[in-house]
Amino acid sequence: MEKQPNVPVVPNKEVAPKHITGELTFDDKVIQKIIGIALEEIDGLLTVDGGFFSNLAEKLVNTDNVTSGISTEVGKKQVAVDMDVVVEYGKDIKKIYDEVKEVISREVGNMTHLDVIEVNVNVADIKSKKEYEEDSETVQDKVTDAASTAGSYISKQTAKAKRGVDKGVNEIQERTEPRVE
Repeated sequence: MEKQPNVPVVPNKEVAPKHITGELTFDDKVIQKIIGIALEEIDGLLTVDGGFFSNLAEKLVNTDNVTSGISTEVGKKQVAVDMDVVVEYGKDIKKIYDEVKEVISREVGNMTHLDVIEVNVNVADIKSKKEYEEDSETVQDKVTDAASTAGSYISKQTAKAKRGVDKGVNEIQERTEPRVE
């Protein structure tokens, strides 16, 4: 058997906690992100929508910005939340609202220990799942498809132009070279 080295045993001293000062604060976007991610679990809530301009921005660029349409007021102990939502047609909106309040309060409370004192939800629209999915195709998707089609056309035109330029360069070289020695 191998001999173990002697390791001194240090008695477990109770260390008196030092008095450390400081402050813990949360940026609005942190609370908004917690809320945005938490709301993904709610059935019947199609999207949190910040209104026309936010919706336009979402349609222009593919984005996973979960804070869009969520406004918060964050204090040292409390949080107030305002948002516009789109709800799935045929779902119980009051039940969804109650679930939104419960999920926000639970997740913000668990992660930050802040009390959610107010949740204001404005139902900006209702849509069927099919309408929502059709509307979710972004302008960027459409532009990408158009660019792909245009790209092959431009590529052909570029090749044509290159051949024309090469021909012109050859003609110029022939004209500038002396014909006789």
